[in-house]
Amino acid sequence: MKALHMTVLLVAFFATTAIVQDVRDDLPPAPQGKTWKLVWHDEFEGTTLDASKWDIPEYKRQGGYWSRKAISLDGKGHLVMSVLKEDGKILDGCVRTKGKFEHAFGYYAARIQLQKQPGHWTAFWLFNTCVKPGNDGRKGTEIDIYEKPWLDDRVQQTLHWGGYGKGHKSEGKVVKVPGVMEGWHTFSLLWLPDEYVFYVDGKETWRTKAGGVCQVPLYIKLSDEVGNWGGNIAKAKLPDAFLIDYVRVYDLVEKK
Repeated sequence: MKALHMTVLLVAFFATTAIVQDVRDDLPPAPQGKTWKLVWHDEFEGTTLDASKWDIPEYKRQGGYWSRKAISLDGKGHLVMSVLKEDGKILDGCVRTKGKFEHAFGYYAARIQLQKQPGHWTAFWLFNTCVKPGNDGRKGTEIDIYEKPWLDDRVQQTLHWGGYGKGHKSEGKVVKVPGVMEGWHTFSLLWLPDEYVFYVDGKETWRTKAGGVCQVPLYIKLSDEVGNWGGNIAKAKLPDAFLIDYVRVYDLVEKK
């Protein structure tokens, strides 16, 4: 029994170490006396989305309908978010950690393989209903770690605050990432109390304090949306999909 117990402990240790090792080069250097601690993650193992971590909203969104039918796991460690036609409607999807994991500050990373067809865009973002009219960014900001409406090397990173009416304000940056449409890429955000730093594949792409840095917890969203920003969906060969290998959140903690 002791040998079996030791085997279980070793397997658990090496599994955790593998997660840290896998993204070690993408993590920014920790300040002196600090280290990175993995505080939340999903590796999308198995064939069923973990309902303790994710909520799946269902309603009309832009030119499509967010639906559970568009969300699946492929059994190979990937979340699959599809775009498909059913009964004359375009279905796509969203997953979010609303009410399950809401967090302020830290390092957020997702490894993603992007969509291939026009007419829709994919995104990895942080949000909360605290993004209200009259508030500055410190009281609530939508943080788009990446949005991808184009089928070329461009990637958009954006901040929104002040609600979504007349008081809406935003600031963003479009960056070019050669080869981003091929294979897997990691999109990341370092959210500090006084600054945001955006990354693609571990390389800094944008550093900003626009709006006043958000000081309240936000939840994670992965989504697909149909609309003209992404081109003409009528030209798409459906079904299409984008894949998510993992989502991970790290905090800076005191080094022991």
